[in-house]
Amino acid sequence: MGESSSKIIVVVPTYNERDNLPVLAGLLADLDVPGLQLLVVDDNSPDGTGDVADELAKAAPERIGVLHRTEKDGLGRAYVAGITRALSEDADIVIQMDADLSHPATVVPTMVETLRTTDAGVVIGSRYVPGGSAAAEWAWHRRALSAWANFYVNAILRLHVKDATAGFKAWKADTLRAIDVPSIQSNGYSFQVEMNYRAVRRGFRIAEVPIRFEERTHGASKMSLKVQLESALMPWKLLVRR
Repeated sequence: MGESSSKIIVVVPTYNERDNLPVLAGLLADLDVPGLQLLVVDDNSPDGTGDVADELAKAAPERIGVLHRTEKDGLGRAYVAGITRALSEDADIVIQMDADLSHPATVVPTMVETLRTTDAGVVIGSRYVPGGSAAAEWAWHRRALSAWANFYVNAILRLHVKDATAGFKAWKADTLRAIDVPSIQSNGYSFQVEMNYRAVRRGFRIAEVPIRFEERTHGASKMSLKVQLESALMPWKLLVRR
């Protein structure tokens, strides 16, 4: 996978992110990463995020693509659609990234370089390895929930990953094909756990690089009670399926 010939697609699901999306697109465009492209997966946002995405793509069609979905049926389904599209476009590396600016775009080059220079099949942008952190503005109950979720997931699935619930990841295309992304059943944030579990079960190494996780400044969190319940049940379902 040569650096000059690599195609890297950043998949970003959106729902009501019209203020954040242009900022994120600008941050990615400023990176010195050859072959980097942005794929926006919009779930018919009522605030017009899809229109904003179309304008960005019109201005830079070689760097930005848009996938419009007709309904909002969960983060996992949006990622499956976006990753499937990226692989169909012959991406060598696919990056998962939130649109809310909580994931630092400046770490993307490090994640890509780690994939290129090590045997890792996936690299996680991690809050919980040395050098990683979360913003001081992050509410205490969200910190506690995150810490508990990681302990809970690792206790059941033995992933040996510090930030098992993280959503900022860079994947080798071969890893994604091997774990059969279209067949993943989980939705919401448990999608991240199932992706990690499949990678570990198939023998791929997960690397982690430190990030500072920022609190969103615009819009609202998509974490609902339904999403939390699904996330709590998913590790047990994965064990049963195994």
